Amino acid sequence: MSLAPSTSGTMKAFRGKLHFPIIMLCTIAFVSLLYTERISILLSSNPFFKIKSCSKRGSVIKNDDHRNATEDKIDGSVVDDRFVFDPEECSVENGKWVFNRSIKPLYTDRSCPYLDRQVSCHKNGRPDSDYLHWEWQIEDCTLPRFDPEVTLEKLRGKRLLFVGDSLQRGQWQSLVCMVEFIIPEDQKSIRRGRAHTVFKAKEYNASIEFYWAPFLVESNSDLHIIGNPKERILKVDSIAKHAKHWEGVDILVFNTYVWWMSGYTIKSYWGSFPNGEEGYEELEAPAAYRIALKTWANWVDSNVNPNKTRVFFTTMSPTHMRSADWDNPEGMRCFNETKPFLKKGFWGTGSDKRVMRVVAEVLKRMKVPVSVLNVTQMSNHRVDAHTKVYTETGGKVLTDEQKADVLHNSDCIHWCLPGVPDTWNQIFLAHL
Repeated sequence: MSLAPSTSGTMKAFRGKLHFPIIMLCTIAFVSLLYTERISILLSSNPFFKIKSCSKRGSVIKNDDHRNATEDKIDGSVVDDRFVFDPEECSVENGKWVFNRSIKPLYTDRSCPYLDRQVSCHKNGRPDSDYLHWEWQIEDCTLPRFDPEVTLEKLRGKRLLFVGDSLQRGQWQSLVCMVEFIIPEDQKSIRRGRAHTVFKAKEYNASIEFYWAPFLVESNSDLHIIGNPKERILKVDSIAKHAKHWEGVDILVFNTYVWWMSGYTIKSYWGSFPNGEEGYEELEAPAAYRIALKTWANWVDSNVNPNKTRVFFTTMSPTHMRSADWDNPEGMRCFNETKPFLKKGFWGTGSDKRVMRVVAEVLKRMKVPVSVLNVTQMSNHRVDAHTKVYTETGGKVLTDEQKADVLHNSDCIHWCLPGVPDTWNQIFLAHL
């Protein structure tokens, strides 16, 4: 817009002396314009100040009224001024759990036929249900609600494969249950295998799959599970036996953690040893974990085309074995807990920061980009949401006698479903 004075007839009324207030107002406006332009130039020319456009961001009015935000503030309703979720700008670990009775899971452990009895807490007799009504609110962003139709559209024509341990299997089951109920019975199927299970949504030509590889690398406990951690032996540089099942997949989601945290050193061997399995070395868990994760990273960098396949890594799922961590020294593991421990930044002994550092260091050196689903901090608070004694062991639901021995039989590793893994998938969908 030109700053030159107009010569039209409208200026004739202002001939003669201008009043002092008008002169001052024009001067202030002109100086403000110059100042704003100067700041804009500084910001755009300085590489340390890369300001992203906020055009896609917007305030969310909690009462769902779409009137002007100023009117909402006047009439007393609450305005949520957090940004619309952007995975490049939002840190999902910075937030809090908020109780909301109106939130209801998309499924139950009776309505979804694909849940293992291990995680079907209500079916196994869990009496409380408040743990189902907590939502994770990120400090600066709004996490979009999970939409099963949107999810299936994003997966149309694609294979999605979760790879990892029983916690990863829980996330897989959660996602299947969050979408399957909108699919007609004759348009969905499941094929279960010892290591590889495939759920198909035929109408969408999509599959949601799970592959069992608790260490990602090969071990002597992959299929024939060895209960005693001292007897497990890992081939920390061997992954091909598992990885051949990951080829050609469109979306890969990996995890590995809890099997490494036995409290013992890890019997590990690599390369060619003349004594076969006797040639192992016993390594501290973080050291063995680092070698194994590098083996995985090398496979991804060598075999994944980032233009065709997207890779995710889910961070460790916390365990809650020590109630003193959350200021309850008289507690019995997680058994008595009925609500989250809400202390900001809480980090229990069931989450090994050394492992988190290994993951961060290995991922940043990879050539193929890996999206991190950082679920650890948010899950640390959820001391209330584990399966406890409302689970199974050895393929059988715990007896009343076993349930009574809460100190020895409370499972404070796995999560009830519906439950916390549903939020993990909410974050996963937001990344997609």
